[in-house]
Amino acid sequence: MTIKEVAQLAGVSAAAVSRYLNGGPLSQEKKERIAWAIEETGYRPNLMAKTMRTGKVRQVGIIVPRIFSESVNQVMDGIAEELLEKGYLTVLGYSDPRKDRELQYLDMMQSNRVAGIILMATTLSDYKKSALAASSVPLVITGQCIDGLPCVYHDDFNAVRELTELLLKKGRQKIAYIGVYEEDKAAGLARRQGMQQALRDAGLDADNAPRKIADFSAQSGYACMMELLDEHPDLDGVVCATDIIAHGAMSALKARGRRIPEDVSLVGVGDNWSDLVSSPTLTTVHLHQRRCGSEAAQLLLKMIGEETESADDSKETNVSAVSGAPQIMLGYQIIERESV
Repeated sequence: MTIKEVAQLAGVSAAAVSRYLNGGPLSQEKKERIAWAIEETGYRPNLMAKTMRTGKVRQVGIIVPRIFSESVNQVMDGIAEELLEKGYLTVLGYSDPRKDRELQYLDMMQSNRVAGIILMATTLSDYKKSALAASSVPLVITGQCIDGLPCVYHDDFNAVRELTELLLKKGRQKIAYIGVYEEDKAAGLARRQGMQQALRDAGLDADNAPRKIADFSAQSGYACMMELLDEHPDLDGVVCATDIIAHGAMSALKARGRRIPEDVSLVGVGDNWSDLVSSPTLTTVHLHQRRCGSEAAQLLLKMIGEETESADDSKETNVSAVSGAPQIMLGYQIIERESV
C-alpha cells in the first residue's frame, strides 16, 4: 500500500495525504476522507524511507531530572500530546542523581539524529550552557530562563512573593522558609528571593528570616521543620519551595503539637493531588506544568519546521525574545485552602 493508493481511495492528491501525515494544513473534509482511507487500508508510512531522505529520525529526545515527580509527569503529558499529534516518538533520558548525565544524553541524542531535544533543566553551569547553545539540533529548555536559548518557564519569583503576602495578610509575622539548593535558579533562588521580597515590602527583616535547605523530599521537609522549631519555637508561618517539602513539614508540625493553621500557617508550591487529601488541605501555587510541556513541544516543532496551532494567548503567558531566542514565561494561580 502506498500514499498514492490511499490518495486515490480518499479522492485527494498524494500531496494532501503527505500533508495529513505530517500535520500540515488541510480542510476538515479532506482530513476526514484521508483518515477513513487510512483506516480502511491499514496504511502505515515508511518512516525508515523518510529518515533516509531527511537525515532525521522522527523522534524527539526529552531529558528529565527525575521520574518520581508529579510536575515532571504533567510536563511530559503536555509534551507527549503535542508530539504524538505530529507523529513524533519520544526518547526519554533520566539524569538524576548525576547531573552530568544530561550532557551524555545530549550527545547521544544528537548522534542518533533526533529531530530535536527538550531539556527539563535544574542546574546550569557555564559549561553546560555552552554545550546546550552548541546543540546541532533544535533544543528547548523548560523550567529555567537562560539567555540566548529558547525557554518555557514559570514566574517563580512572583508566585512565592504573592504566596508569602497571603501569610502576611493572615497576620503572620514570624515566617520561616524551607527551600532547595540555589544552583536551581528557579525553584531554589527565585522562590527564596520572592519570599524575602514580600517580607521586605512588609517592613520585616528578610535577610535574617529563618531558612533551611531541603532536597525535594518529604523526609527532608520533616527534618528541616524539626530544626526550625528547635531554633525558632515562636514561628507562626512557613513557606516551602515545593508541596512535597510542605507535606513533610506538616507532619513535623503535627508531631510537635502545632495546630495548622491556628498556631502555624503552612504553604507550598506545585498544586499536587496530595494537597487535596492532606489534613488540613494545603494552600499552594498552581504552576501550569502541562501547558509548559505543550508550549515547549509547540516551540520545538516550529523550530523543526512543523506547522502548529499556537496555544491560547492569555494573561497567563508572557512571550519575549532574548538574543533572538523565543522565551515564554507562564503565569500562576494562588490556591487558598485550609492550611492558612
